[in-house]
Amino acid sequence: MNDVSQLLSAIEQGDPHAAGQLLPLVYDELRRLAAQKLAHESPGLTLQPTELVHEAYLRLVGPDAARRWDDRGHFFAAAAEAMQRILVENARRKRSRKRGGGRQRQPLKDVDLAATETDDDNLLAIDEALTKFAAKDRAKAELVKLRFFAGCTIDQAARTLGISAATADRWWTYARAWLHQEINRDAAVSGPRRKKKRK
Repeated sequence: MNDVSQLLSAIEQGDPHAAGQLLPLVYDELRRLAAQKLAHESPGLTLQPTELVHEAYLRLVGPDAARRWDDRGHFFAAAAEAMQRILVENARRKRSRKRGGGRQRQPLKDVDLAATETDDDNLLAIDEALTKFAAKDRAKAELVKLRFFAGCTIDQAARTLGISAATADRWWTYARAWLHQEINRDAAVSGPRRKKKRK
């Protein structure tokens, strides 16, 4: 068992010092995850990678955290999901403050979700579609979170989920198609959004 796994176990058991010892060991990887998440965000985002790392870390190991991780991979998947939650909450706050919640979704043109730049509306559309997908197929939704939010490769995601790379690849193909269809269906119901003028 490596140091990270030992500290995660200690945090889970309530050791008050373990969280402080864990941060230096995982900080660089969390910062890389945060930078990767923010690289896909639209310009003008108020969060910086350091802020995103710290807020996600507090959600993972703070006093109100669930603190249940199977291993190091599970911890980083949880960190990526926490970062995604923070970005979604930030997008919701921004949308309701700036637009009164009246903006419409823009359809995603590219099935490869991980490659798209996400503005607030698309981030919210992806989050809503993924919530529906998780209710339908939790295991495949976990794969999407690992690939899209944590930036894992198929092999890394497969190891974390305990499945073969071939199975993960099939699940990923199915999940992308399902989410693409769901997002486009919701966008068609909402109607096309007027393009904003770039300044």
